[in-house]
Amino acid sequence: MDLRDLTYFETIAELGHLGRAAEALHRTQPALSKCLQRLEEELNAELFARVGRRIELTPMGTLLLERARHVRRTMEETTRELNDFANGAIGHVRLGTAATTAEFLLPRVSEVLLQTAPEITIELQIGMNDVLHEHLRAGQLDLVVGPIATGRDGLITYPITDDSVVVVASREHPIFKSDAPAKRLADYRWILPAKSVATRQWLDAAMEKFGLPPAVVQIETNSISLLPPLIARTGLLSFVARRNLGKGKFDTLLREVDAPSLVMKRQFGVAYRAQGYLSPASVCLLNLLRTRGSELMDG
Repeated sequence: MDLRDLTYFETIAELGHLGRAAEALHRTQPALSKCLQRLEEELNAELFARVGRRIELTPMGTLLLERARHVRRTMEETTRELNDFANGAIGHVRLGTAATTAEFLLPRVSEVLLQTAPEITIELQIGMNDVLHEHLRAGQLDLVVGPIATGRDGLITYPITDDSVVVVASREHPIFKSDAPAKRLADYRWILPAKSVATRQWLDAAMEKFGLPPAVVQIETNSISLLPPLIARTGLLSFVARRNLGKGKFDTLLREVDAPSLVMKRQFGVAYRAQGYLSPASVCLLNLLRTRGSELMDG
């Protein structure tokens, strides 16, 4: 089976259209049609079924797409590993991190890491945990540092430190005039991340568990940096890491709402793929996080 044919097949499958795939690959449609014909003849199975103007994968095509992606990732990682070996370089690390982790941990970790290995280069991606783990699984990141998520098959995780996520509001919010703030949560609207984010899922489940009405979301955003100023300037409630309320942070703007049943306990940690290649730079950073991550996060 030709690797180039697999590469073309992957693009066709992802775009679902032979013409658009031809444009993306700078090849002619007849050339791509021949590529598919070769694969189907070799496998003795149809890979696509036509649905209107689009083409969709058959069950055999879906299986081949999974295998093609695995082959591509393996080849990319092999190339990186051989280049690291040939160049004798400590290498490059592609790091994904949640915003809270980036603020509290990354500056200290970078300081220690670059003192130890000044030739390391780092490519940093900051985002929500669900997106970061998706990119980690796809081989687009080497390490992800942030809240440890459950049900992440194929990933290895090491805990670094504990944290809590709590309900917050602006310090002047009327909810603080109530003797039982938790009972007033349904009176106000919220600003929350998307439903695909673990903290949002936990909050929704906890409110249902304790018989509270579901949060009425007025603003949905995946930008953590936007949350504190938005909360401070509106009457909206939110659900953020307690670390963001620490002295010198947003303690003059935000305040934790007394709602013990809606305090989410979680761990921060580092994750990487069980079968993925780690460059020397990634191994160096991983060892630093495992041995000194808690000290650097809380220092």
